[in-house]
Amino acid sequence: MSDFQGDKNKVRQILDSVKAAGRDSLTAPEGKLVCDAYGISVPKESVVTSAAQASTVAASMGFPVVMKIVSPDILHKTEAGGVIVGVKSAADASAAYDTIVANAKVYKADATILGVQVQQMIKGGQEVIIGAVTDNSFGKLVAFGLGGVLVEVLKDITFRLAPATNEDALSMLDGIQAAEMLKGVRGGDPVNRAALSSLIVRVSQLVSDFPEISEMDLNPVFASKEGAIAADVRIVVDFAQKAPRYRPPEAEVAVAMNRIMQPKAVAVIGASTETGKIGNSVMKNLINGGYKGQIYPIHPKDAEILGYKAYKSVKDVPGEIDTAVFAIPAKFVAGALKECGEKKIAGAILIPSGFGETGNIEGQEELQRIGREYNIRLMGPNIYGFYYTPSNLCATFCTAYDYKGTTALSSQSGGIGMAIIGYSRSAKMGVSAIVGLGNKSDIDEDDLLIFFENDPNTTVIAQHCEDLKDGRAFAEVAKRVSKKKPVIMLKAGRTAAGAAAASSHTGALAGNDKIYEDVLRQSGVIRARSLRQLLDFARGVPLLPTPKGENIVIITGAGGSGVLLSDACVDNGLKLLKPMPDDLDAAFRKFIPPFGAAGNPVDITGGEPPITYVNTVKLGLEDDRIHALILGYWHTIVTPPMVFARNMVEIVEEMKKKGKVKPVVASLAGDVEVEEAAQYLYEHGIPAYAYSTEIPVEILGAKYQWARGAGLL
Repeated sequence: MSDFQGDKNKVRQILDSVKAAGRDSLTAPEGKLVCDAYGISVPKESVVTSAAQASTVAASMGFPVVMKIVSPDILHKTEAGGVIVGVKSAADASAAYDTIVANAKVYKADATILGVQVQQMIKGGQEVIIGAVTDNSFGKLVAFGLGGVLVEVLKDITFRLAPATNEDALSMLDGIQAAEMLKGVRGGDPVNRAALSSLIVRVSQLVSDFPEISEMDLNPVFASKEGAIAADVRIVVDFAQKAPRYRPPEAEVAVAMNRIMQPKAVAVIGASTETGKIGNSVMKNLINGGYKGQIYPIHPKDAEILGYKAYKSVKDVPGEIDTAVFAIPAKFVAGALKECGEKKIAGAILIPSGFGETGNIEGQEELQRIGREYNIRLMGPNIYGFYYTPSNLCATFCTAYDYKGTTALSSQSGGIGMAIIGYSRSAKMGVSAIVGLGNKSDIDEDDLLIFFENDPNTTVIAQHCEDLKDGRAFAEVAKRVSKKKPVIMLKAGRTAAGAAAASSHTGALAGNDKIYEDVLRQSGVIRARSLRQLLDFARGVPLLPTPKGENIVIITGAGGSGVLLSDACVDNGLKLLKPMPDDLDAAFRKFIPPFGAAGNPVDITGGEPPITYVNTVKLGLEDDRIHALILGYWHTIVTPPMVFARNMVEIVEEMKKKGKVKPVVASLAGDVEVEEAAQYLYEHGIPAYAYSTEIPVEILGAKYQWARGAGLL
């Protein structure tokens, strides 16, 4: 958080007057006063109401000047012909006044014209934009990018949650594609980073202090080695602020989620003896999955279901119930949910569909009202349920899952959930949990993060989402959790929804996906680009030890794979150890043929026996200047795939006993035998892929991204 304090009283007076006038934007002079109140540098300026006054004021200010229309009805001044730059004389100022006013009347005949702003013209410097927008999910965001006409053409802009820290602001300067331009190119001077970061912090604090400021532009800001000054200010307001999303205290969330995910007793509402019904499948999964807690079938008529005493209502159950799984038609859910509330059940697992996803918004809102009234948390509706393997809990109609591990996965989509379950089973990926979130009427990704944060059975969290109902709450929790455990997210739906309706340059550039990209990175979340990548990261990242440094060495049996692996390192922000220290280079050369290549990649060539792989990999693990290894295996009769795999596992285990623990990933090229070798390597802690140079490096890159974000490097 920023500790900067602006003059809030002055800004409040200005905003109150704008509200009283029924306006949705500030005039440029009002914008300058707001900037002054928060120490945001703007040029000298004055508002004039006649051509003669324009001539006098411009002369006293010193030429050249910029002149702009001042009208609450004209927000985009340039489009209205309301801006003239480079006015060089008193006569020119007088003529410019008349031209600007005439253009404004043509543009909008009924516009209220308050005068013309005469402004000191800023010379030199790099043009950038600093702005702010209000996002439906994340709330207030501050933005930074190239300014002037380039901003809309190149769309080179980055976002952070507001209020931003100075560290956030500095990361924004380095977070645009044109970051090098700010450092000075072709002999030019670098910009004053401290001045720019200060402006970013102050804008972010301003919009945080005053939620009614919905959009803000400082464009262009002229940044030079001396400082940074905003040549133009645009502020849009919205006094009809929506109520924040309901959010229980985090301590309450933790208590409820513990009861839901690790229940001592589960009720199945709609339990059935009839094969093929969801209520029957849920009961069988609970029983056959090995759940040791109490199971209470709820059915209006049956006295017993699958050997368990049945009850007409959860209220008839004599003991405490933690979790209720709903397997009844949508029209009966609200009534049963009230009974769960009266029973003080912690959570309702709402499998039924027929709510928000079908347009039944009113029905879903009714469930939310009941949930809040009775303090019962809702998972779903429209979900497959969830698994929590440490408790042998299969609260779902899908097949039972018993391959235990430490990866927790969730999905918003049922179809994606099925893919997660199938891949996990096929790849023998042990999981601690698989959770369906569906419509997210209540429980969403940050609730799961709060539970998994302190779950000793979970070491990595992978989530698929289509939207975040409360992106700010997620970001705040993820920023904390990601420092302890890797958090991976696949965000579906890369659209720029809502951008067309924006009133500012910043708003128009605030594409939905770009905001997610930047906020997830700010929160330490690893972003997956595809479902397969989400699953590969979920499987591979927890296997890799945390690296102790950035230096990576590639050891390969084929020059071609070495080139591709090097490219993949660049694509994933990984640093190859280059140049290779002379003594280390000489050490590698002792083990490879003269026609091989040391340097980095270390190319041992394809005709080498197994001992060459062993010696070079052992050297890579022994030397403390090397922090991670990427292995590129090429299938040969001299070193068959399984021989390579067994040797690599043996040498990694040997070095581990000596305290030499480093991330190792492998790419295997060859005939179908490499598939078995890759699986063997994976089963022994080395993420390995047949036929791909990209995937293993992406997994290593994800581990590095997490380690950097968690401050472990």
